[in-house]
Order: sequence, then structure tokens, then C-alpha cells
Amino acid sequence: DGTTTATVLARSVFREGIRNVVAGSNPTAVRRGIEKGVTAAVNHLMEISRQVSRPEEVAQVGAISANNDHFIGDLLAEALQKVGKDGVITVEEGKTTETAVRFVDGMQFDKGYISP
Repeated sequence: DGTTTATVLARSVFREGIRNVVAGSNPTAVRRGIEKGVTAAVNHLMEISRQVSRPEEVAQVGAISANNDHFIGDLLAEALQKVGKDGVITVEEGKTTETAVRFVDGMQFDKGYISP
């Protein structure tokens, strides 16, 4: 899914950006260069990526993201199929060793106050 790659790239871009600024480069120019590079990378990724829609594909991507845990990948595929592409999936830490999926119809609000 690319999360590790994105983290490694972000760290490297940050480190090299700081190194260039410390060496005397204009910080604004460094920022603009990073933004151009990010735009180019995102555009390229959009060109070569493909949409994952079948439950088997979702399970495979989910398993990879979960350190090759196919059980978690299957749970993710099941949850995504149930809520749809616009649904919300929330992962919460439990108090037991059991891994479970719970579906909530409608809306769920966290406790607290909202002030206009």
C-alpha cells in the first residue's frame, strides 16, 4: 500500500531539505522545489495506479498493510464491502485478545460538546 515507502521518502526529503537550508540554500526555493517534486510524484502515481474494487483485492491490500496478516485483510474487506466506499471504518483498541468487527447503522457521535 506504500505507507512505509511514503514515510521513508518523507523523512529523506525533510532531511535533505534541512541539509540544503543549513548549507545556505534559500528556504523558500527549497520548499518550492519540494512542492514541485511532490506534485510530479503524485501525478506519476496517479498514472500508474489502478483502483482496487473486488473483495479479494481489498483483502490482499489489507493483508499487506497488516504485515501480511490475512485474517485482518479479510476482516477489512468484509467491513469495506458492508459500509461501501463512502462509509467509515474505525479501528479501536479492545480490552481482550479477540479481534472483531462491529457494524453500526446510522450515525455515531463521540461524547463531548459542540459550540458554534
